[in-house]
Amino acid sequence: MLRPPLAAGLLTAGLALAVLLSLAFGSNTIPFGEVWGALFAHVDSDNATVITSQRLPRTLLGLAVGLALGMAGALMQGHTRNPLADPGLFGVNAGAAFAVACLVYGVGVESDTALVAAALLGAGAVATLIALFGLRGLSRGALVMLAVAGTALSALLTALTTALVLLDKRTLDVMRFWQVGALADRDYGLAVLVVPLLALGCVLALANAFSLNSLGLGADVAASLGTRVRRSRVTGIVAITLLAGPATAVCGPIAFLGLVAPHAARYLARHDQRWLVPLAGLCGAVVLLLADTAGRVSARPGELQAGIVMAVVGAPVLLALTRRRKLVAL
Repeated sequence: MLRPPLAAGLLTAGLALAVLLSLAFGSNTIPFGEVWGALFAHVDSDNATVITSQRLPRTLLGLAVGLALGMAGALMQGHTRNPLADPGLFGVNAGAAFAVACLVYGVGVESDTALVAAALLGAGAVATLIALFGLRGLSRGALVMLAVAGTALSALLTALTTALVLLDKRTLDVMRFWQVGALADRDYGLAVLVVPLLALGCVLALANAFSLNSLGLGADVAASLGTRVRRSRVTGIVAITLLAGPATAVCGPIAFLGLVAPHAARYLARHDQRWLVPLAGLCGAVVLLLADTAGRVSARPGELQAGIVMAVVGAPVLLALTRRRKLVAL
């Protein structure tokens, strides 16, 4: 393992490289020199227009969403002490999708602003429900039940969403584009509106990370060490909602990112939650940008959306984690 400051430095360098690759590679490859010129020298060319009007907003969105989902996953795993906790596996994505489907089916509204608001409400409601269920004094058996409850809730909401999609063609048309999970063809104007929510979520997550080490010892021990348990748990719930909700609302559900990023951070550095939460955010941003770039390069002249690439990458990681003999509470 690396020292946390060194791991943070390496991840920051990796993030810079991922940003550069995201700007340079796509349906057509743009030389790095032209990328630099478009960003800093105000070069006027077709490639420069592609970079500034298409790839740069997409890359910035991927950076923000990857950072948010990585940190949300780390918080969920830290608070519930469950190594399989993830916004997707615990139903946050399914809650957002169900809220969007209900809005379109029940009201017939299809505006981007309304869809983002509905997805944010649904994701926030499920994140709060799961966090409240999981933030009791957890025994090892309760951790297993928490995972089962989250999976069951996700399956239920997914089934209800599917029923609405099958009953209404308009809902099908909206959901098939939103639910794939992508950075492409999103309303970047709305993305700007949710950035303040993501920023507030990041601040709360970083502050909340300082109490996770003591909370991992149990509520009674944490209280004896001076940690305000109730305040820490409420802060965690709010932070998870502000991180996972807006990210899912803008990009659609991107599965497994909140699961992969914290475990990648643990391989790089120690289990100190004060470092793990920000490192998981950096890992999430790097992984999402690389997944989006790989999807563009692998299917030229078309592309695979980032949500599909993450599903291909994340499913084997989940299987590997569940097969480990030492899969215990964090």
